[in-house]
Parts: sequence; structure tokens; C-alpha cells
Amino acid sequence: MKLIIHRGTHEIGGTCVEISTDKTRIIVDFGMPLVTPQKESFDSKTLIGKTIEDLKGLHILPEIQGFYKNELRGIDAVLISHAHLDHYGLLNYIHPDIPVYMSQGAQELVEVSRIFTPNKLNKPNAKVIDYRKSLEIGDIKVTPYTVDHSAFDALAFLIEADGKRIFYSGDFRGHGRKSKLFTKMISRPPKNIDCLLMEGSTLGREEWLYKDELEVEKGIGEILRSVDNITFLFASSQNIDRLVSAYKACLKTDTVFVIDIYTAYVLDRLSKVSKHIPQFNWKNMRVKFFQNQATTLADKVSKKLLYSYNSKKIEIEEINKSKNKFLMLARDNSIFPRILKAIADPKGAKIIYSMWDGYLTDEFKKFCEDKGLVIEEVHTSGHATIKDLKAFARALNPKMLIPIHTFEPDKYPSLFDKVRVLEDGEAIEL
Repeated sequence: MKLIIHRGTHEIGGTCVEISTDKTRIIVDFGMPLVTPQKESFDSKTLIGKTIEDLKGLHILPEIQGFYKNELRGIDAVLISHAHLDHYGLLNYIHPDIPVYMSQGAQELVEVSRIFTPNKLNKPNAKVIDYRKSLEIGDIKVTPYTVDHSAFDALAFLIEADGKRIFYSGDFRGHGRKSKLFTKMISRPPKNIDCLLMEGSTLGREEWLYKDELEVEKGIGEILRSVDNITFLFASSQNIDRLVSAYKACLKTDTVFVIDIYTAYVLDRLSKVSKHIPQFNWKNMRVKFFQNQATTLADKVSKKLLYSYNSKKIEIEEINKSKNKFLMLARDNSIFPRILKAIADPKGAKIIYSMWDGYLTDEFKKFCEDKGLVIEEVHTSGHATIKDLKAFARALNPKMLIPIHTFEPDKYPSLFDKVRVLEDGEAIEL
């Protein structure tokens, strides 16, 4: 079995791994980069108007023969570990006949993003992986494992061929609402692993204020109990663990959680996967309508669904009557200043910033300072701590551990056993 990490040996994001035998070739993840080769933030607008050959020349698309639209198909399948753009965001460029395997939750989220966001993602040739069953792709056997991560319904993969076993960790953690999955993995790990591809996103940034998702829920609740004005939650609508934490905190403090149409639709789609995900019509949930989202839902999905959300619609006038009873989901975008303008006397209102602090720009901090808004960071990482990475590596006990999805591969040998650091594009035989 042959292994090539086309991107990811020395960076977080843009992950792309090729695993092959003499008969079969598969790709694991095909993500959009988060940084340029110069380590500057990657701008997705770079992709606009570029051909596949242009993007290869810019080292955005890796050289993988038989993978792209303009080539004779030579790749048998793609596996997507989870629905974060840095793991699936370049699927537009692949040959349309290549099946793309992912969990049902990931497929739902990719479809929602395709409808609502301006990335113009084409509909992939998606196939749902049943996490309870192994999958045969040519002479390669793939066994999915559900993992705890900030992306809903995330997977790791055991990949077997030619008598060898590779375990691809994907992105994972041990401190989310599905931490039992991590405990189960290290108590009953897959055996006889020849090669472990293990992420290390937190290496170099190991500290955060809240150790787990339960502490995040408690922290949100403490803020909601103390406020005398509206509170805003800045969090991803696709971070379901975080939305659950916020909703539980709202229930405990008799606060109304105000979401938008996009978020209501995300939760709606994921109810197919889990009946425990909060829905727009649950207690203490209301929906704020924004014209662009309403138009998108009506035109691209269903007017009937839009009408059903209308039953829980809320206007700013109602919020202004008792502002301290509302937690409103928001984002650092053009809509937020308009919301703020409609709030009566927002000075002193709190923003619970529940995202990676790398997204918190100086420009937005200055905006909040000028408006008299107070930012409180309440967040925990979507990735494993060093302690949990060590426990994971010990449990799987691979013959070789290869760093991936990390800016700090050179730290691995001091933390783990049997480490081999690769370069992007380097091929090894197992």
C-alpha cells in the first residue's frame, strides 16, 4: 500500500491524502487551504476565474493524475472526514464521476452550505457512509469511526489493503458533547495499526479558558444571569455542540435563544440524523428573519418551510421590550451593524465570542469598543489537547505515527513514539 500526503504535513487546512494499491486509488479529504505557502491567510476569492492548471501552478490544487474534471478518471473514490471547508472545500474541481463518501450529517451540512453560501459548490457525487459498516472500494477496505469534533457527525477511517492498516484520525477531541466516543476509542482501539496519521492542531496553541463543552455551557449561563441588556452569541451555525450548549444555558436561565433562518434550516436538516438537536419550534427558541435568507430558502428550498418558520418569527420590537431575556445568534458581517442599530440603547450589551480567537479581528474589537459592547470569550477547542493526543497515540500504538493537519510536525518526536515526519508529496510504501 502506498501513501502520499499531498497537503497537510506542515499546515492546518487543505488536507489531502492519497492511498493506493496496484489496483485502487482513493483520496482522503480534499480541503481548501487556510493559509498560503507564505503562511498568510488564504482568500477563497483567489479561486475565482482560475482554471485547474492555474490552480496547480499556484500550488492550490495538488498534482494528482486522474483526479480532475479535465482528465481521464484515475481515482476510485474520495472519503470526506467531516464538513469543514478545509477538508472538503475543493471538491468542485474533481472528476464528477468520482463517488464522494461522507457521513449523513456531513452530507446534510455540505448541501446546506451549497444552498446558502457564496462558495458556489457544485453538488458532489455524494454517497452516505454507514458508520456501522465497512466499505469495499476495489481492494481497499474502509471502516469508519465516529469521533468527537466541533464538526457534526465527523469520522476517522481505518484503511486496509495489502495486509497493511492505516488509521486516519481526521479532526477529533476528547472534551466535546460526544467525549464518550473518545473514551470508547482509547479503551477499545483498533489493533495492529501500521501507520497512524494523527492531527495536531493544538500543538503550539494548547491553552484555552474553558476545558470542555460543559464548562462553555456553564460560562454562557453565568453571563446570561448577570446581564441587563441583550446578549449576542458569535458562533458557527454548524457547530452543533456549541448551539446545544447555548440552548441548554438558555433553558436554565429562562432566556430566549434567537436564531436566524439559516441556522433554523441547519438544525432542521440535521434532525434527520439526530432527534436530540434543538429545533426552531422548541421551547425558548425564536427565529429572526433576514430578507436574503428568506429569499434563498423560498427560492431554492421551500416556501412551505419558510411559512413554518414564520410561526416562531420574532421582531426587534419584541426584543426591545425585555432585552435581557434574549440571546441572539450573530456574526461579524454586514447584518450585525443593522441589528445593533435597531436595538434600543445597546451600550453595555455583551457579545459571547464562542469561536477561535483568530477570527476576532482588531477591526471588530474597535467597532465594539466604539459602540460600547463588551466582548466575553467563551470557547473551547474543536481539537484534542496534547494530553488526549498522547492517550490516543498510546492506545492505537502504531508502528509508525505521521503528523498531519499541524503547523508543528517537528514537535511530534518529543511527544510521541515512532514518529516519521513527511513532506508534502513524499511517497512511502507500507
